[in-house]
Amino acid sequence: MKMSYPKLLGVNIDHVATLRQQRGTRYPEPLQAALVAEQAGADLITVHLREDRRHIQDRDVELLAGVLQTRMNLEMAATPEMLAIARRIAPSDCCIVPERRQELTTEGGLDVAANRGFLGDFCAELQEAGVKVSLFIDADEKQLEASCNIGVPAVEIHTGHFADARNRAEREKSLLRIQHAVTFGINTGLQVNAGHGLDYHNVASIAAIPGIREFNIGHSIISRAIFSGLADAVREMKSLILAASESDH
Repeated sequence: MKMSYPKLLGVNIDHVATLRQQRGTRYPEPLQAALVAEQAGADLITVHLREDRRHIQDRDVELLAGVLQTRMNLEMAATPEMLAIARRIAPSDCCIVPERRQELTTEGGLDVAANRGFLGDFCAELQEAGVKVSLFIDADEKQLEASCNIGVPAVEIHTGHFADARNRAEREKSLLRIQHAVTFGINTGLQVNAGHGLDYHNVASIAAIPGIREFNIGHSIISRAIFSGLADAVREMKSLILAASESDH
């Protein structure tokens, strides 16, 4: 029997903090953005606490942990510092992502297969603290198998290659790869989420894939909010996801 789950929208508010950090001011306030997003229908709030603290700061994570009515998805690198922070704050969800100082944003998925032992131990410590762990990976069977083998309950498929495709043929090839990965992941018992580069023009193609549970979207929502307001931007994105996913029910 096919299981049916609601499609959930995670709103990433990192770039509200990016704007604040550009001038070193007290505004705009990421906490305020999170509350507006929740009230507009966001199912979770995603923040990436980077090692270089280029946008989200420790105080943002602390404040969010105390006031969110939904849940926090804390994106972070697999480092001792981040492990200590996550164990102390105990967000409901943590997504482990690769991180390089020189990148503008996360450029690819984790190589779980090559780091199985280390990531297995790291994720086990998080899960002991009651945190649900996911791994940010490319749409690759080898990475899905490795993720399943180390015992995490969920993965987030990196959709950036699809979003950044230069032409229709490349985009369709990337979409087929994601579709296959979602099916493969579900069949191994993983919860499959998706994110990176999704916007108002391309999200429907990904949301129409049966089985994806959560969509983590930030840059496009915050960009749209400049012109339409954050609440309307969140509502519009969620309506696109729900409309595209009707065939999955």
